[in-house]
Amino acid sequence: MPLLSSLDQRAVVNALRGPGLRLVTPPFTVDIRSTYPIVAEGLMQLYGDYPLAGPDQFTDVQIAVRPHRRLFRPTCVFTSDGFQPFMPLSRPEAFALFEWGLNWCISSQQHSYLIVHAAVLARPNGQAVILPAPPGSGKSTLCAALSLRGWRLLSDELTLIDLDSGSIQPFPRPISLKNASIDVIRDFAPDAHFGPEARNTVKGTIRHLRPGADAIAAGWQHAQPRWVVFPQYRAGAEARLTRLGRAEGFMALAENAFNYLLLRERGFDAFARLVGNADMMRFEYARLDDAIATFAALSDD
Repeated sequence: MPLLSSLDQRAVVNALRGPGLRLVTPPFTVDIRSTYPIVAEGLMQLYGDYPLAGPDQFTDVQIAVRPHRRLFRPTCVFTSDGFQPFMPLSRPEAFALFEWGLNWCISSQQHSYLIVHAAVLARPNGQAVILPAPPGSGKSTLCAALSLRGWRLLSDELTLIDLDSGSIQPFPRPISLKNASIDVIRDFAPDAHFGPEARNTVKGTIRHLRPGADAIAAGWQHAQPRWVVFPQYRAGAEARLTRLGRAEGFMALAENAFNYLLLRERGFDAFARLVGNADMMRFEYARLDDAIATFAALSDD
């Protein structure tokens, strides 16, 4: 399949305005429509290595980011199949709204997986670490740093656990960074590629880090969960892993799941398998270099 990068800017803009830009973000096919130049810009900057869907390919998600009010403080609105899950936002937030909206579509609609609010990355041998954490924990900063130091990005926000095998289906997407984390990763990896900047959002300043082409190309290669690590950034803290009891780990995972209760017995069985097979830990850190060394030693055990 051709990649998005094979299209020029005019073709991307026309597709978004007209029939829709149909993009494969493994394992889903997404139909995207928008009249905002910043959405086209963000897609071209961050999704160039993603395949374009064929005309007969099934579409899993249909979304649009369009103007809501044209006079006096114009805003944009996100819709999925005509449903509007969020309040309108300012026009400069249109691309960030697309990213947040796509996350919402998957977490609220795709129940063939157990979905956890967690980053997940894998080593070359296919063993994966799941990083569940609430906002403000440093999860995405740590995820970005690991993805830039040899770990394959499977997802920054949504860990998709196969209900039958317990393996993890990748959903590689741009990594969302906020406020000071943007400069932290820019200093950590000066050659990293970022998308459009959205200022003064409800989360502060937002930019997305482009995932590596290798992560996207491997978007259909499942990984096996080997570790579940609950990260927490603390200023001045020494990098430290501590073991977590399986019962405590189970409950912490359930608190970060989107559809655990909906899936009932299947969700319980999937978490029980995961907790039984993976090492459960908490992780405190302050310096990314120390965190990278700790995770390198973890994967060498």
